[in-house]
Amino acid sequence: MLVPCFYLSQMKTGTFSEWEVLQKKESRPVVIHLYTDWCAVCKIESYRLSKDKELIGMMNEHFYFINFEAEKTKETIHFQNQEFEYLQNGNSGIHELALALSKNRNQPVYPLWVFLDKHQNLVYYQEGQMTPERMKEKLKEISAL
Repeated sequence: MLVPCFYLSQMKTGTFSEWEVLQKKESRPVVIHLYTDWCAVCKIESYRLSKDKELIGMMNEHFYFINFEAEKTKETIHFQNQEFEYLQNGNSGIHELALALSKNRNQPVYPLWVFLDKHQNLVYYQEGQMTPERMKEKLKEISAL
């Protein structure tokens, strides 16, 4: 009995390749969240966003959500008719797509939020922490487009 309730309270996340397939079936806006494992602000933000049931409902019903670990994701990603690779730098590295999505091409600021409409056009960009209230506000604005 607890499993369905727990599942319904989770934000559905996907990968870029899954999104590409889903977008062909049903075109929706997408929210891309870039983060890293070492980012304390990212962890706090994720915790706060995951506790807002209204936000989770809005996101799951009307948007696709991609949670993208910018420094650990190593597979090639096809996005907007381009291929992006992981750039190894010694024991670490960064994904080319993280650099492409960031306005700061040398070192993205985390967390980083990129909102695209259902036609994959940029409609909102935010560096730094996103509050549940701000996220709901932006989702409502994008839903009205």
